[in-house]
Amino acid sequence: MLLAIDIGNTNINLGLFQGNRLYRRYIIPTKTKNYKPCLQKIITRNKIDDAIICSVVPVVSSILARDVKKLSGKQPYIIGKGLKVPVRNLYRKPREVGQDRLVNAYAGIMLYGAPLIAVDFGTAVTFDVVSRNREYLGGMIVPGLGISLDVLNQRTALLPRIKLETPREFIGRDTRSSMLSGIVYGFAALTDDLVLRIKKKIGKKAKVIGTGGNIDFIGRYCKRLDGIDKDLTLKGLNLMYRNFLDLDCIP
Repeated sequence: MLLAIDIGNTNINLGLFQGNRLYRRYIIPTKTKNYKPCLQKIITRNKIDDAIICSVVPVVSSILARDVKKLSGKQPYIIGKGLKVPVRNLYRKPREVGQDRLVNAYAGIMLYGAPLIAVDFGTAVTFDVVSRNREYLGGMIVPGLGISLDVLNQRTALLPRIKLETPREFIGRDTRSSMLSGIVYGFAALTDDLVLRIKKKIGKKAKVIGTGGNIDFIGRYCKRLDGIDKDLTLKGLNLMYRNFLDLDCIP
């Protein structure tokens, strides 16, 4: 049983894997002050053989690694610390790439092939581009849906704070409807257009996979996604463990 942990800016996603099967999934808000009680419930109810962590929040990564070791007796593997994602990284400064983006690229290659575009709708929206030769080329980073709504409220005098939900109409007839329509249809249009532009660079046959915490919501508005895989990052962590660590062959 592998415990895969994906630490994001908003949520921590945890997945329990038996072989390649995602057995169970948990979510802990990243801003939680004490992770130990939640982890204790997960670990004591399941026999954990190993754990692997991918994080974009270094401080939280250290805390969770410590807690996992105390509760399970297992020192978790951490992506980026002695464990390299087996994808050729062509970023100008390779260390600047978020480890979750590389894990998504690796998972996408293994599960869907290359060329590939992975679109992750999380706190930020990231577009990660993989060549037909399975090289990580780079991508785009855009403020996420939630952040965009927050900024509209914080940086204007009259726009209210609202929650992300389905727009009632395409052409908004009140402030709230106009904000929701602009964010939802605007992000869908942005996604579709960027996908078309990327495909002109890497090939029209590139697969486009959507993932991330908001994918179930925004995915239905995007016309250029070939598939949705909400657990792409967790699956990538599991694949790395099964293909390399489980064979004592760390790349």
